[in-house]
Amino acid sequence: MNSTVSPALFTPSWHAELELAYARFGDCTRPVMRRHLGPLRVQKHLYAEGPEVCQHIIVHPPGGIAGGDRLDISVRADQDAWAQITSPGAAKWYRAAGPAYQKLDLQVACGATLEWLPQETIVYSAAQAELTTSIDLEGDARLFYWDVVALGRPASGERFDLGHFQSHLDIRRDGRLLWHERQRIVGGDGLLESPIGLDGQPVFATLLVTGEIDAELLERCRSLSHEVRGDLTQLPGLLVARCLASEALLARAWLIDLWRLLRPVLLDREAQPPRIWNT
Repeated sequence: MNSTVSPALFTPSWHAELELAYARFGDCTRPVMRRHLGPLRVQKHLYAEGPEVCQHIIVHPPGGIAGGDRLDISVRADQDAWAQITSPGAAKWYRAAGPAYQKLDLQVACGATLEWLPQETIVYSAAQAELTTSIDLEGDARLFYWDVVALGRPASGERFDLGHFQSHLDIRRDGRLLWHERQRIVGGDGLLESPIGLDGQPVFATLLVTGEIDAELLERCRSLSHEVRGDLTQLPGLLVARCLASEALLARAWLIDLWRLLRPVLLDREAQPPRIWNT
């Protein structure tokens, strides 16, 4: 008997896992866990700010995420540790016949600090990107988190006409929900152009940082001169900033300037941008 099987069933895909953990030893934060499976790595840990802050750069060697791919990333900062995680360049989600997935699990113990500061995510037209992020904070744990999403490739004349981008984000402190967000943007949807949606802007960014600031600093943040449409909201124990932009570089520059203003107040340390952001 002859049978025909669709070639789509044999489309190659990557399942990659990365598990990181950090602990405090005296005045130094050190990696105590670095486990990987598949094409997901971190470069050598760095101490650009001294021994207290351990910086890691997550690298995805294939350079892009295609249909069927799955990335699982877990980061744990133990008591009093301070980890800063970033990336060397944009994450690219390619057009695909099926969905690709990313699951991010961040855990921050009492007295610990975690900065999650990746570069932008570019979602190509006809990509099917589905991202889930869960963040658990214990006690007085501190978090500085951002993400930048670019839909399509405007510089190449590509609009986000097909596919979808979907994200789930939950932040909890001691099991109590602080932030719960669900997004689903479908290619070609009216939300992309609507003034109550993205208003024709292909890039949107979010910053979430634990703590509270006074009215003067809030106004300084709102007064930053950038080519973005952005604003900040102070919630109990959580500061939220969002913007729309025409280019990812504009959104990222806005986030970095906010980080420069907020880090000394909320994390008690001057902001020193990682060198990888300038390469």
